[in-house]
Amino acid sequence: HTLTGHSGKVLAAKFLGSAFLVTGSHDRTLKIWDLKNRSCTETKFAGSSCNDLVTTDSFSFISGHVDKKIRFWDVRTADCTANDIPLQGKITSLDLSKDGKFLLSCVRDDTINLLDLRQNRIVRTFRNDNFKVGCDWSRVAFSPSSTRIAAGSADGSVYIWNINGPLETVLKDPHGSGAAVTAVSWHPFSSTLASVDRSKKCTIWSNA
Repeated sequence: HTLTGHSGKVLAAKFLGSAFLVTGSHDRTLKIWDLKNRSCTETKFAGSSCNDLVTTDSFSFISGHVDKKIRFWDVRTADCTANDIPLQGKITSLDLSKDGKFLLSCVRDDTINLLDLRQNRIVRTFRNDNFKVGCDWSRVAFSPSSTRIAAGSADGSVYIWNINGPLETVLKDPHGSGAAVTAVSWHPFSSTLASVDRSKKCTIWSNA
């Protein structure tokens, strides 16, 4: 089935419970879709292009935007449910910890921010002099245990930080093209990591 309704490119889609889907687009809207009826049930007007979103339960989701803000939503209310969190650059991606207590945001100012959702504030910022976010949709990811984070850099490297702050390792293929890494994903049951870059290559890192 094809769900049609956005007027701009769609950068994110996540299940909202088992019967609904939420999508974020560069048409500056977020749409809720009923999968059974294959129709849009609600449009939320964010006022800024959405680069990524995460769902926290069957009713709530969080979106990251080009206007440097993280927004909080509930399908039972029309507008944002809490204060926006402003950051220092375009938000390229979001990821939620397994316990739902922490949110990662990758930002175009070459930082990754860790937010405590119980306090709605930034509790840690990850950065490195050589780490550069390679594109406006660069993806960051928690490890399955939520004790480490991974993000790709513009020089083709993958940076891995311990959640408590220190940089643990930098992965780089010596035979790689050096193209910007745009997304990373951890294996759900091991320390294996996958990364993809702008030269159309997928790399699997064992024991990352």
